[in-house]
Amino acid sequence: MTAPAKPAAAERPLVLIVDDDEAIREALTDLLRSVGIEAKSFGSTRELLEAAPTDRPGCLILDVRLPGLSGLDLQAQLQRSGNTRPIIFMTGHGDIPMSVRAMKAGALDFLTKPFRDQDMLDAVTAAIDQDRAQRQDAAAAKQAAALAATLTPREAEVMAAVVKGLMNKQIAGQLGISEITVKLHRGNVMRKMEVRSVADLVRKAELLQR
Repeated sequence: MTAPAKPAAAERPLVLIVDDDEAIREALTDLLRSVGIEAKSFGSTRELLEAAPTDRPGCLILDVRLPGLSGLDLQAQLQRSGNTRPIIFMTGHGDIPMSVRAMKAGALDFLTKPFRDQDMLDAVTAAIDQDRAQRQDAAAAKQAAALAATLTPREAEVMAAVVKGLMNKQIAGQLGISEITVKLHRGNVMRKMEVRSVADLVRKAELLQR
């Protein structure tokens, strides 16, 4: 029996850890590696930002209180740059306002030190799953945009009308063309957008709105 292929290096998850406590960085790195998850650690947000960027799926584990740029400030900076990598916050000085700010800003979890190993592993697993899902959605949206770019202006109009649920006769009246012409454009739209049903076309159109 053939063994399943291993995922390419670029597809394997990578967790980035930022904490100014070396012992915690080493403990987290060892914990993640014990379950087969690769991790890299940094002593400050500046070290992280100066490191070579990675496009691998994964997440960030950030201490809230860090020298220089804090974990919460880094979260805000990443959001402004469009980086959607999930973030797990950890702190030994957690309070309700801090955790509320982090979660409202999109943090996946907020763990107070000392935390259980299993709680961290559960959070990391959820974060990696979320990042993979986001990447799949982004890839699908990019593909849909590329397909939509092949449509002529008239085909784009027909597609918009079909997605709204209009019948061929209604589309013909709205655009001032014959039903036969609508059918031709509609067929081209379905072919170019690589769909077989109106439901599939609607889903592709929804991706274009993201």
